[in-house]
Amino acid sequence: MAVRGLVCRECGQRFPAEAIFVCESCFGPLEVEYDLDGVRGEALRERIAGGPGSIWRYQDLLPVPRVPEWDLSPGFTPLVRAHRLGDALGLPNLYLKNDTRNPTWSFKDRVVAVALAAGKRFGFTVFSCASTGNLANAVAAHAAKAGLRAVVFIPKGLERAKVITTAVYRPTVVEVEGTYDDVNRLCLEIADEHRWAIANVNLRPYYSEGAKTLAFEVAEQLGWRAPDRVVVPVGSGNMFVKIHKGFEEFERLGVIPRQTVRMTAAQAEGCGPIATAYKAKTDKVLPVRPNTIAKSLAIGAPADGAYVLDLARSTGGAVESVTDGEVVDAVRLLAQTEGLFTEPAGGVTIGVLRKLAASGAIGPDEVTVAYITGIGLKALEAVEEVVEPSVTIKPTLASFEERVLALAGG
Repeated sequence: MAVRGLVCRECGQRFPAEAIFVCESCFGPLEVEYDLDGVRGEALRERIAGGPGSIWRYQDLLPVPRVPEWDLSPGFTPLVRAHRLGDALGLPNLYLKNDTRNPTWSFKDRVVAVALAAGKRFGFTVFSCASTGNLANAVAAHAAKAGLRAVVFIPKGLERAKVITTAVYRPTVVEVEGTYDDVNRLCLEIADEHRWAIANVNLRPYYSEGAKTLAFEVAEQLGWRAPDRVVVPVGSGNMFVKIHKGFEEFERLGVIPRQTVRMTAAQAEGCGPIATAYKAKTDKVLPVRPNTIAKSLAIGAPADGAYVLDLARSTGGAVESVTDGEVVDAVRLLAQTEGLFTEPAGGVTIGVLRKLAASGAIGPDEVTVAYITGIGLKALEAVEEVVEPSVTIKPTLASFEERVLALAGG
């Protein structure tokens, strides 16, 4: 790992590697800049393969070192060949990146682990975030492991399970009367006025680098090659951008062969400003007020919306959206075909995948990876009204044969 500093994505101005996130000249987002001259191909592959079974196997390409005593070992989650779902959709080369297997059951553990290590480096003692649920879970858990005080800010009305699975780690949970965008604006002000480590605000350049590991792992698990297409659920758009950056870095360093990955973004129709702009063939992403069951994607003013549009168009991908009904159907389809229960964000991914496959936009020969980023147990409300009720019987063979045998195909 050799970090040169931070660089503005818009104007290229450079800054020291500090807890800052916005260019003081043009207000563009800041990103970590590395010195990778001595990191190349086969030698890098060998170091990765010999590393731990977590995101920290990619230490050469992350901005901060692992802190062993704080580490919950996120990452290196399964890449599953989705035979039955692929058969249902006509996609024989379909894979699922199952990030429900992380310590707090979502991809947010990846970004939080990196942010926390950065927070230690900068000497912060309070760890915080603006969250739609999953990030709050991860911040609370990782802060507990590190012995830091955690304060998490969430919009009022989140899924109850997400609030409980955050509160169990004993952070201070602050419910804000407003949308996620209101919560985020408040955290921007807090970051300006108080010395708190806010994972997705003043630590954002480091935090967001953790999402690159979603590309690194897929490439490694496919045998050191990129897929033809990825389908990624999009709220702010940051994960989408960083997945593309991850493939690009591996290609530039000779870790994998060069090829264009068709970047495909999935949004909920009730909060799909990027999809709306894509379909209207405009570069302007207009903010919306979220109204969707996919609450982890309910970000009405996506910070990286313009970058998502550009990547989808330049790589031959797409941006598509699905209704709440299609989300629920997709959650059930994934569960019934692959035994994987996802939160609504994963239903958005699979719903868009199904929609694009049906239209012929995704070809049957494409090696396609769909990202499943959070577990369904934290959002039971999404499906509790549509699952079939239990069958009640008496404790007798006759009752079993009368009520169950025919249902089970016996």
